[in-house]
Amino acid sequence: MINSENITLGILAHVDAGKTTLTEAILYKTGAIRKKGRVDHKDTFLDTHNIERSRGITVFSKQAEFYIDEKKFTLIDTPGHVDFSPEMERSIRVLDYAVVVISGVEGIQSHSETVWRLLEKYNIPTFIFVNKMDREGAYRENIINSIKEKFSDKSIEVCYNENTLSDDFIENFASLDEELLEKYFEGDTDYNEWIEIFCNYLKERKVFPVFFGSALNDIGIDLFIKGLGSFTLNKLYDDEKSARIFKILHDEQGNRLTFLKITGGIWNVKDTVCYDDNIEKINQIRIYNGDKFVTVQSVKAGDICAFTGLTETKAGKSIGNDVEFKSLLSPVLSVKVIVKDDTDIVTALRNMKIIEEEEPELSVVFRKENSSIEIHIMGTIQLEILKDIVKNRFNMDIDFGPCEIIYKETIRGSVMGYGHFEPLRHYAETQLRIDEGERGSGIKVNDECSEDLLDKNYHRLIISHILEKEHKGILTGSPLTDVSITLIAGKAHLKHTEGGDFREATYRAIRQGLEKAENVLLEPFYNFRIEVPTEYLGRVISDMTRLKGEFNPPVMTETTAIVTGKGPVVLFMDYPLEAAAYSKGKASVQFYSGGYFECHNTDEVIEKIGYDKERDIENTSSSVFCSHGAGYEVKWFDVDEARHIK
Repeated sequence: MINSENITLGILAHVDAGKTTLTEAILYKTGAIRKKGRVDHKDTFLDTHNIERSRGITVFSKQAEFYIDEKKFTLIDTPGHVDFSPEMERSIRVLDYAVVVISGVEGIQSHSETVWRLLEKYNIPTFIFVNKMDREGAYRENIINSIKEKFSDKSIEVCYNENTLSDDFIENFASLDEELLEKYFEGDTDYNEWIEIFCNYLKERKVFPVFFGSALNDIGIDLFIKGLGSFTLNKLYDDEKSARIFKILHDEQGNRLTFLKITGGIWNVKDTVCYDDNIEKINQIRIYNGDKFVTVQSVKAGDICAFTGLTETKAGKSIGNDVEFKSLLSPVLSVKVIVKDDTDIVTALRNMKIIEEEEPELSVVFRKENSSIEIHIMGTIQLEILKDIVKNRFNMDIDFGPCEIIYKETIRGSVMGYGHFEPLRHYAETQLRIDEGERGSGIKVNDECSEDLLDKNYHRLIISHILEKEHKGILTGSPLTDVSITLIAGKAHLKHTEGGDFREATYRAIRQGLEKAENVLLEPFYNFRIEVPTEYLGRVISDMTRLKGEFNPPVMTETTAIVTGKGPVVLFMDYPLEAAAYSKGKASVQFYSGGYFECHNTDEVIEKIGYDKERDIENTSSSVFCSHGAGYEVKWFDVDEARHIK
């Protein structure tokens, strides 16, 4: 086992909560930087890109190193705007601890709740820092109650008496469960033991320490840094080499950088790296601190670094035996890229593919039928940033067509699917059960096939084929989601089963099952927060009904009304402009990813998209059987009778 000497700490927040300001304060107070920058002065240590400084938001995740006493931390500052949340999610995967920053004035906003759910999914121990407590309207009791209600009732405020934790804090901590309370009343546990117990509870996400302060005006920062140093623990890792890739970048010289968290073993320059079907060598290992780096000869488990020399790595993927990444956040809009200058389409596509390496959610596609480029996006702010990036990087002027909705498909109930692939000298048959899943669950895979029926190596092969591809639904050709696919049975031939046979059988089994299922079209929803002067509340409520929105009872103040809820992206996407017009610019409309729900106008969408499943030969539901030495096609509705597995 390897004991890491480096703790990776992530700073996450809703935009404008003060995340970058807190980062600057931590780096300055720990001596990592000599001068504390400010967002409004455009001189912060980590927001170095001209786009970030001009807009005052974090677009790209970056890292910095600092020490608390002898304990080393790598701090990762993540994007706060919802349009860049996929990069934030990839960064979460490499964290040992996280800090969620909340504005003491605005409180917990929708994107903060999304961040919290992600930290919960990836099991990241979490600190909470409530910022801007020196502002009017910041009420400590209201905030702590909101944290307990929306995040966790295991959240407790950290209180010190000079340099030691207060007795009230230890008592509040002990009251979290009966075992601790009994230990507290016995009175034989000393101060250092309570610190150790608290550290272990935090590591297991059984407690969440809350700090209050103001990053801009240096209130509560010293105590927060003390808490970071006192409550964090180094991690043990395996000796076997593994790593998580969380970012791909290209430096100014064009070198391709693969940013990783080392999750096992010791890695050296010139080591061979095996991933997917690639075998490549590490040319250089870089440790970044802001926009500067040093090269080192080796790194070990727990380190954050960048490798050069790897040409096919992908953000979100893993190397070695580490757990594969399945994103919870995905784009809901697609747009066409319009090239405005004389750049030819081949060069434009190549440039966009380079950007896609760094932002894989863009899913750049070239449509041969009309020689156009399409990309997927989270929101319109992302398009503005993308224009700037492409202009700065490639001197290429682009614009975008109108935003189109990305639909998804699922099923209702349960269905069995069969796929048979038996052209001459090939053989594979797969039986899968497809079950309706929970909303937002993606595609889950189970194995209920007996090894007496099929060798274990074929089990693994079929499961990998289920997960390797984005399967299409049959209503609109949109991606399949929110289903559980279970391997029930399979059949191979001792002599004729070859590589790729089970891939064909598996794809056909899924498709044949969908043909028999009750298919459901899903559309993306926004969670929204609309704040307007009270005289416009009636208009907002009327609009919510018109736009098929679901909303909570309005929250009223003396002058404003706040309406929260959810609604279809396709109907709400232009509402900020509409609200600005009728309120004369006084309305504030904020959207956050709300997941996918059943489409409100399924028939209309199916007709508009016009997907012809019979012409989609790459996603066929037919099977191939063999008779008299020749393969022949069997349509999906006859496969149940022709199948060999009974």
